[in-house]
Amino acid sequence: MAAQTYDVIVIGAGPGGYVAAIRAAQLGLKTAVIERENLGGICLNWGCIPTKAMLRSSEVFHLMHRAKEFGLSADGIGYDLDAVVKRSRGVAKQLSSGVAHLLKKNKVTVIMGEATIPAKGKVSVKSDKGTEDLAAKNIILATGARARELPGLEADGDLVWTYRHALTAPRMPKKLLVIGSGAIGIEFASFFNTLGADTTVVEVMDRVLPVEDAEISGMAKKAFEKQGMKIMEKSMVKQLDRAKGKVTAHIEAGGKVQKMEFDTVISAVGIVGNTEGLGLEALGVNVDRTHVVTDEFCRTGVEGLYAIGDIAGAPWLAHKASHEGVMVAELIAGKHAHPVKPESIAGCTYCHPQVASVGYSEAKAKELGYDIKVGRFPFVGNGKAIALGEPEGLVKTIFDAKTGELLGAHMIGAEVTELIQGYVVGRQLETTEEDLMNTVFPHPTLSEMMHESVLNAFDRTIHF
Repeated sequence: MAAQTYDVIVIGAGPGGYVAAIRAAQLGLKTAVIERENLGGICLNWGCIPTKAMLRSSEVFHLMHRAKEFGLSADGIGYDLDAVVKRSRGVAKQLSSGVAHLLKKNKVTVIMGEATIPAKGKVSVKSDKGTEDLAAKNIILATGARARELPGLEADGDLVWTYRHALTAPRMPKKLLVIGSGAIGIEFASFFNTLGADTTVVEVMDRVLPVEDAEISGMAKKAFEKQGMKIMEKSMVKQLDRAKGKVTAHIEAGGKVQKMEFDTVISAVGIVGNTEGLGLEALGVNVDRTHVVTDEFCRTGVEGLYAIGDIAGAPWLAHKASHEGVMVAELIAGKHAHPVKPESIAGCTYCHPQVASVGYSEAKAKELGYDIKVGRFPFVGNGKAIALGEPEGLVKTIFDAKTGELLGAHMIGAEVTELIQGYVVGRQLETTEEDLMNTVFPHPTLSEMMHESVLNAFDRTIHF
């Protein structure tokens, strides 16, 4: 029996995969997507979306405790962790169902099963129904990534959790250790700390949120410590001793090891690409530290084989994967595709306070040899921030002093994950400081701080 033939086969139905499949179908290409677990991938089911649902619950809980500040009263404030988790899972299920609808609407064939690539242009899918052989001139790898587990620190789902366990938390931690202060670690630290867990964060680098601008990282650390978190930087968890109901962590800092006891540990020490079992080595695909090496158009070097999203390396962001999916589909269809520029992709962390950034940090801009101008504007100088009861935060902008190019923007404070897109658009349009200065920002809004930060870089600040 001849193999079913498609123009495009996408392996993995996460944000990059299902978007690539839909765009390819829109362009008239016969398309199939293969998924081994959940439509929507990690992002919709076990990542971006359910974590934001949980963080929203903790944010409302935090605001309820501040009711008196706003002239309100709220008595007997509490929470039901099971109900919080149930709401989060419901949100994830709703969106996963939405992906199924979109694929069906665009006439994309969905095949549930485990895929391998036995030869160029061939895909074999193993499912409960047996093995099915497919063929396609173009194959897009979108298999994503999973939590990295370090020897001795492996999750067990009881005392030591990954993000998956934390999203379906069987209990509320009393004394929590979070290993790693990247976006995943610090978001869970923020969630559980807000609900009352005694939270310690251990970070091997010299600051929390190490990919962010150093000034923003410093402000974040102060905010977290003010909320009661213990932050241990330049520290490493060397060993976890597990006993009934407790974990003793051996934490090395400054050449000394101290033992600390916790009832729950969340390991958030990075991710590894899902490259195993696909047959990539036999095809001659270059895999570097679990990630497929590609060019700017996501080509692997093997004709007709592309890799997008987390499997193709940093930045490990759903929106980067989605745009790579669109780009590859358009490239396959013979359209003029534009490569995704990593330095123009925003990063957002939904802790409290929120953190967002795009482009170069101040240190990176200097390292690249730019003569820079830096602007800052604090939340306390903004009327809307004060009215919201959110006066703590900062908007920071970095410009090329010679050309006025916007090199980077970094924010910490309320709703900055929404504000950052203004600067993302600016970078995409190659905006200069003059364009931003001459833009009229609505009042009263938090976005006015973006304007004032630009003005500050050129000594023209009005309201501070």
